Amino acid sequence: MRSLILSLLVTLITSAAVANTKSPASTPVMLNSALKVNAKVIRLGDLFTNTGDQSGAAVAYAPEPGKRASFDARWLYRVARAYRLEWRPINDRVRAVVTRISQVIGRDEIKDALRDALVDDGIGPDADIEFSNRLMKLHVPGGSLVGVAVDDIDFDPRSRRFSAVISAPAGSPDARQFQIRGRIYKTVEVPVLVRRILAGEVIKASDLKWIKVRARRMQPNTVIAEADIVGMTPRRGLRPGYPVLLSSIHRPIIVAKGSLVTMFLQSPKMILTAQGKALENGSDGDVIRISNTQSKKVVEAEIIGHGKVAVRATAQLAMN
Repeated sequence: MRSLILSLLVTLITSAAVANTKSPASTPVMLNSALKVNAKVIRLGDLFTNTGDQSGAAVAYAPEPGKRASFDARWLYRVARAYRLEWRPINDRVRAVVTRISQVIGRDEIKDALRDALVDDGIGPDADIEFSNRLMKLHVPGGSLVGVAVDDIDFDPRSRRFSAVISAPAGSPDARQFQIRGRIYKTVEVPVLVRRILAGEVIKASDLKWIKVRARRMQPNTVIAEADIVGMTPRRGLRPGYPVLLSSIHRPIIVAKGSLVTMFLQSPKMILTAQGKALENGSDGDVIRISNTQSKKVVEAEIIGHGKVAVRATAQLAMN
């Protein structure tokens, strides 16, 4: 009995030792069905696990930066057999999708490079550039220095259209060239509201932000100066984010038509007052017609505050 127990212990210890020293090559080979690479080639170790010393072998070209490539079951099986990997697809729908890692150069960076190239043609930093390809963006290899170089550009000042050849990453021996076309527009910076302003509300500087608008799209009476809008009120409610027209705003009404006002007449020795009725709407500083409520005489007076008007000295008789 004792010898049987010792025999079993030896068997267990031997089995454990064999398991611990088992060759990595016997570990099942698995397919990476979705993977990303950051090189020009796809290696065996990218596609399959447990490939050992063969993992660095290049088996295919990688797609362009930012693009994908799909490899079907038949091609994958041929690669596995060529490198004597113990793997085969379970069905013909097996795929490996490889994505090339990239960095994106966006529209704004491309526009900045074009503006710099067109400085001598009078194109300023406020110019708006529209590409013929509205989805314009460039992909460059991941980890590379991002930048755009304008290799050649042709600009027509009359039509304001351009054609350019750019390369990215700028200064790299692996840079790719792209041809782009578009048009350049002059812009004007205008104030717009940051919130809805209702009729009667006074517009403050804090209610404004500035945006660039293409000059050709602006109406002739668009507000372009802060002084023309701050302190004004809308004739009707104004939406935020849109250029404001001069015709849509006015100075706040502080004397309403039909309201009672105090009329002041100042002379060198005294100040006379009387009650009047406004015959017109008016803002601070406006000269409007006022009817004396007692004499019914009508005079012109300057609005000097809420419910207050200053009668001109020539209209003294109207105070009586």
